[in-house]
Amino acid sequence: MSVTLADVAARAGVSAATVSRVLNGNYPVAGATRTRVLRAVEELEYVVNGPASALAAATSDLVGVLVNDVADPFFGIMASAVQSEMSPVPGGGGGAGRADGPGKLAVVCNTGGSPERELTYLTLLQRQRAAAVVLTGGTVEDAAHTGALAARLRRLEAAGTRVVLCGRPPMDAGDAGPHPLTVAFDNRGGARRLTDHLLSLGHRSLGYLAGPAARTTTRHRLEGHRAALSAAGLGGDAERLTVHGAYDRASGYDGARELLWREPSLTAILAANDTVALGVCAALRERGLRIPEDISVTGFDDLPFAVDAMPALTTVRLPLHDAGAKAGRLALGREEGPPGGVTTFRGDLMVRDSTGAPR
Repeated sequence: MSVTLADVAARAGVSAATVSRVLNGNYPVAGATRTRVLRAVEELEYVVNGPASALAAATSDLVGVLVNDVADPFFGIMASAVQSEMSPVPGGGGGAGRADGPGKLAVVCNTGGSPERELTYLTLLQRQRAAAVVLTGGTVEDAAHTGALAARLRRLEAAGTRVVLCGRPPMDAGDAGPHPLTVAFDNRGGARRLTDHLLSLGHRSLGYLAGPAARTTTRHRLEGHRAALSAAGLGGDAERLTVHGAYDRASGYDGARELLWREPSLTAILAANDTVALGVCAALRERGLRIPEDISVTGFDDLPFAVDAMPALTTVRLPLHDAGAKAGRLALGREEGPPGGVTTFRGDLMVRDSTGAPR
């Protein structure tokens, strides 16, 4: 039996009119009352006026794009590419991959990596009857968050909002769904190719700076790295030579110092991403170590600055713009998803000057 407005009102201890005012946002409501109503909506998984809400989403000009950090080029490139698919066509004519008309308004929601803020933005976007929502980047591997996220995506889809995942793996939410269209990256394969490259150069003492623990991107890249080590018979020391940290330069700097303290004879350090690799390079230069003569360094993602780093950074190139553009087209229904609903982009090895044979 479907949940009604009266059910929400009873749970929140308010009138049905108050619930309607909170959900429509067209009348001032006390903060504590609003909080009670929204909590009841979440607990009961109430979908606002299903058919009418679906019609509103179908005609809405709003598209939400969720990113972990809008200042990080990894997310900025994808968000920009999504937005490029929403922009109006000059003169109203149909452009490549775009429909005629004024386009859509893409609103970038910066979560700061907070699972709670991600859920809050999804609730707000549902209340605004967004036409589509694109969630970019990895997610936290936590059962409670996964369940809460699945519930919100179910409500969005039930209300007529298209949901697309971009740069994160498909959701495993069981037969009850949701099963959003997904544009994923082969992080495992890219990380394995990167480690295989260093092994082929003769490196046998490799340190790894992983991203935050319990993040899907972190786990997949670490799994690819360790698969390559295990195949080469070098997996026994992998745990000791792995340091977790944020996806930023400071973590690269601190992590490199920690790895060298654990194992002074390291000949290579693999960084979680290109930004972390910059911090690694700074720490090595501070210690008077040359790259790659004394120690090789790799990144991941191939962000725009990677080729201009000194030395140019060996990394894995992810097609961030292509993935974001595809997610934008899927979000607007201008491109059909593949069978199974998942498109996976390969990560290509880019060999540059920051890696070489060990001395």
